[in-house]
Amino acid sequence: MCRFLSKTARTYLKNIMSIKEITASPTYNPNRVLDAIIEKLQLKNDAALSRALEVAPPVISKIRHNTLPIGATILIRMHEISDFSIRELRELMAA
Repeated sequence: MCRFLSKTARTYLKNIMSIKEITASPTYNPNRVLDAIIEKLQLKNDAALSRALEVAPPVISKIRHNTLPIGATILIRMHEISDFSIRELRELMAA
């Protein structure tokens, strides 16, 4: 990585690259993450999850059907609302 980037920027880029590696993995299953958050927050369904994450319902559907990977922005929002660590969320994605 470029040595001119700040430490925070390098860490951010490293996490994004790790997320890309996870979503490309054959073991990637976004449903585990979504279901874990629904359970932890005691939400009723994906519509309630989309409201909690402040995304449109089709985003959750696309993630569930593996047509849209979980990106860094959504991953951070998942962390904020659920108190799962980023590491825990990444492990759930790749388990």
